[in-house]
Amino acid sequence: MIPRLKPYLGKEEILAIFKNRKHAVQRFEQAFAAQFHTNYAVAFPYGRSALWGFLKAMEIKDAEIVQPAYTCSVVAHATVLSGNIPVFVDIDLTDYNMNLDQFADAINERTRAVIPTHLFGYPIDIDRVQMIVKDAEAKYGHKIYIIQDCAHSFDARYKGKPVANAGDGAIFGLGISKQITSIFGGAFTTNDKVIAKKVRDFRDRNFRKPPWTKSLIRYLYLLAVYPAFQPAIYGLVYWMQEKTPFLNRLTKSYHLDEKIHFPPDYLDQMTNIEALVGLEQLKKYTAVRSKRIETAKKYFSEIHPTSKWVLPPEIDGATYSHFVIRTDTRDRLLESFASHGIQLGQLIEYSMPHQYSYKKYAEGKLFPNSYLCSNSMINLPIYPNLTNINIDRITSLLLPYPDNHEK
Repeated sequence: MIPRLKPYLGKEEILAIFKNRKHAVQRFEQAFAAQFHTNYAVAFPYGRSALWGFLKAMEIKDAEIVQPAYTCSVVAHATVLSGNIPVFVDIDLTDYNMNLDQFADAINERTRAVIPTHLFGYPIDIDRVQMIVKDAEAKYGHKIYIIQDCAHSFDARYKGKPVANAGDGAIFGLGISKQITSIFGGAFTTNDKVIAKKVRDFRDRNFRKPPWTKSLIRYLYLLAVYPAFQPAIYGLVYWMQEKTPFLNRLTKSYHLDEKIHFPPDYLDQMTNIEALVGLEQLKKYTAVRSKRIETAKKYFSEIHPTSKWVLPPEIDGATYSHFVIRTDTRDRLLESFASHGIQLGQLIEYSMPHQYSYKKYAEGKLFPNSYLCSNSMINLPIYPNLTNINIDRITSLLLPYPDNHEK
C-alpha cells in the first residue's frame, strides 16, 4: 500500500547513534539556524513547546494572540496553556492562510502577538502582515510580536524571501510527519539576540534533562518507523490504524480529542539522539524540498479541476508539505483510493473555533471557510521517495473517471 506520508530516512539516521554525542543539541541548533538563514535556533521537544516557551519567556500573559481558525490545534493549545487568549481569523480559500483583511480587524489594544501559519507550505503575504502589525503598533503604542508558524513551510519563500525571517521569530515541528524529522522535536528561530537569549535561558531553567531511557525509546521508535512505511508492510499498519483502537488512538491524540493539553514530556529537553538524527536530516533538506516541488508540478500538469474537487494553489516559493484537494466527496475518495492500495491523507479535520473547548473564543463569529475545509480536505502522497510509478498510479485514479469514485 502507498502510505499517505513517509519520512525520508536512510542508513545515515539509523547509524547516527554511533556518532559523537557531545554537544549534539548545540550542533543541531547551529546547523538548523544555518540551513534556514537565521542567526539563532533553540531546540525543543516539540514545536508546540517552542511556541509555549516563547510566550512564557517573553512574559506574555492575559493577552490576545491572533492566529488562524484553520490550523493545527497545538497553536491554540500553546496559547491557552501559556495563559493567553486565542483570537481566531478565518482563512482565504485561495491559499488556505489567514484572510488578511480579517487579520487586520482582529488586532486591538490587547494583542501582543500574531502567528501567521504558512499552511501546507504556501507562503502568506509576509509584507502585508508586517505592514498591518507595524500600523497596529503605532496605533496602540506597544510591541506586537510576529511569530511565523513554519511547521509546514520550513524554507518557503515569499517573493524570494524566507518566511521564517519575516518577524520576530519562527517555530518548527520536527515529528515524523514533517518535511524533515528529528524523530520528535521542534525548534524556535530568530534573528534577535535578546529574544534568543530569553528563550534559551527560559528553556534551560524550566525544561528538564530527560532520562537515558527516553533516548532508547526514541531510537526504538525510529527503528520501528523505518520498515513500517515500506509499501509491503504499510498495508498492515493501515489496517491497525483504521480498524483497531490502538494506532487509531495514537494518531488522534492531542489533535482530535478536543482537550486542551500537551504530551506529558513537553517539558523535556531534546535528546542527543534526536539531535543527531536531526543533523542527518538537515543534510537532506535541499533534496527533500526540490523533490516535493517536482512532484507537485507533476500533479499540477496531470490532474485537472473537476466539479468534484478543487486543486491547491500553484504558488512560487511554496514547499508543498501537502498537496491538498478540496472535495465534497472526501469519504468516498478515501475509501476508493484505499481499495486500490493508496492511502490519501486527512489533515486538520477540525476548525478550531468549532471545537468544543474553543467555542467560547469564537465570539459569535462563524468562520465558514475554516469549517468548510475541516470537512472537505484530502492530501495526496508527496514525499521525496515516492516513485514515478506510484505517482502515475495516483494520478491515473484521478484522471479518467472521477465519477467512478461515487460508485
